Amino acid sequence: MTNEGKEDNKNEKSPSVRPGVLKIMQSIIAGAFGVQSDKRRQEDFSSHSPLPYIIAGLLFTVGFVVTLILVVKLVLSGQ
Repeated sequence: MTNEGKEDNKNEKSPSVRPGVLKIMQSIIAGAFGVQSDKRRQEDFSSHSPLPYIIAGLLFTVGFVVTLILVVKLVLSGQ
């Protein structure tokens, strides 16, 4: 028995592996700025469930809008 079969299995990614929080955050931010690679996008869409990406996207959007509102209020209060 050789180690070649074992090495091939290490390089293959199983689609049932859940993405980590950091990977989800990186995908959401890259997607928001439009700089996500095609390879990463395909990995995201082949993920087990779209729910973590949907929730993270909504949280990012709410946080972004709240940040913009606070910055505008801060700038306008200084005038």
